Amino acid sequence: MNEERKKAFNNLKTVRGQLDGIIRMLEEERYCIDISNQVMASIALLKKANLHILTGHLHTCVKQAIAFEDDGDEKLREIEEVLAKIMK
Repeated sequence: MNEERKKAFNNLKTVRGQLDGIIRMLEEERYCIDISNQVMASIALLKKANLHILTGHLHTCVKQAIAFEDDGDEKLREIEEVLAKIMK
């Protein structure tokens, strides 16, 4: 597992714990703003994990495809599609 995937993996494990905590907060009928803050923190970590995944992809798959003139254009289109989804 490369460094970027390790970072994403750790972020996702943290999010999993946060989600369990959010579920408990809902079950305990905790204050809505506190729950919302935890949801936003989880979303931020998911975005960070996604950034690590995409960074790793650029530095491995895309870089290799361009270097070997394999399917570099296709890899670039994939990244463009992901960025378009992120920007919505």
